[in-house]
Formats: sequence, structure tokens, C-alpha cells
Amino acid sequence: MALIQEIRQDIHATMERDPAARNVLEVVLFYPGFHARLAHRAAHAMHRAGIPVVPRGLMHLARFFTGIEIHPGATIGSRFFIDHGMGVVIGETAEIGDDVMLYQGVTLGGTSTRRIKRHPTLRDRVTVGAGAKVIGGIEIGENARIGAGSVVVTNVPANATVVGVPGHIVAFHDDSNGAIQRLPDPEWERMNDLDQKIRELHEMVAHLDEHMGVIHANHHD
Repeated sequence: MALIQEIRQDIHATMERDPAARNVLEVVLFYPGFHARLAHRAAHAMHRAGIPVVPRGLMHLARFFTGIEIHPGATIGSRFFIDHGMGVVIGETAEIGDDVMLYQGVTLGGTSTRRIKRHPTLRDRVTVGAGAKVIGGIEIGENARIGAGSVVVTNVPANATVVGVPGHIVAFHDDSNGAIQRLPDPEWERMNDLDQKIRELHEMVAHLDEHMGVIHANHHD
């Protein structure tokens, strides 16, 4: 009964987070993230029981049909949702909390070749944007958001929003009142400064061009 309840929760999470999901039948039949999670439940149970080869074979088959690669050893919490899913990779020692959401192309990867905790830990309610790479045995705190295309190689505190390559914190979300506190972004400020300088240079060149035109006209007169 607990397994059936968990599957129902996965379906509910999909319906809640994806406005394109029209009904339960669509989710059950056509959502690769749901299918990959079903396969992983069985493979993870066999992996924990010490059954060789079969868990990897099952997830290899699931990858073929869904485009999602999850190692049987990965630990995944309740109401996990993968949106679209193509290209998602979740490594062996990854740990994923409850209500986590991954978009397509996300990698929860490792950097070490030793048999240690080498993949990330995502706490509850983390959202990872499309194409983001979260690498190494790092921890992403509760309610954190990782922007699309970001590369994260260091710990991220709870409620933080991270963007960029390498990823850096640009905002914090306050759970008590829903407010978002944006932090100074030195890279964005430098871009704005450069943009301002370019505008100033453009105006200077236009001004010089105007004066040269006047001088040239006076010369012919």
C-alpha cells in the first residue's frame, strides 16, 4: 500500500507542477520522468538487496525508452518530478529529498573516481533548471533554485538562487513572507558599465562625425 501511495503522490506532483498534464492517464502513459521513477524504484530495491547486474540492466532499458539515466544506487525522495527529462543524468551516490524538480538536461554528476560520496545531495523542494550541472559531493539546501545552464561545484545554502558558470548566488527567498532579496551581481554591474561606455563612445564618434562634416562643408565653400 505504501508503494501505491508513493506512486499516487508522483502522479499528483506531476499534475500540480506541469500545466500541460491534462489528466492522470496522460501522466501514466506518456511522461518519461514518471516511467523512469517507476523503474528506479524497482532497480533501487534490487540494488539494496545486493542483486547484481539486473538493477543496472533495468535502468539501462529505462534510459533507452525515456532518455533519462538514473543509477540504481541513487536515493530519491517522495513526489520527485522530472519535466520532459531528455538528457537527465543522476549518479550513483546522489541523494534527492522530497518535492524536488529537475528540468531536461540536468546532470547530478561526480568528479572522483574513488568509491566515496561523489555526487550531490539535493535537500527538499530544490528546483534545478534546464541544462544545469551540479557536480561533486556538494549539498544544495532546501528550497534552493539552480538557474538553467548553471554549473554548480560548491555548497548552496537553503533558499538561495544560483546562476552562472561557475554558479554564484544572486538572491535569497524568505519563506516567512515570500520576499526575494536580490544580491549585488558584480558581473552584471560590469556588463552595465561596459554598455554605458559603449554608448558614450558611440555618442562621441557621432559628435566628431558631425563636426567633421561641418569642417568639410566649410572647406568646400
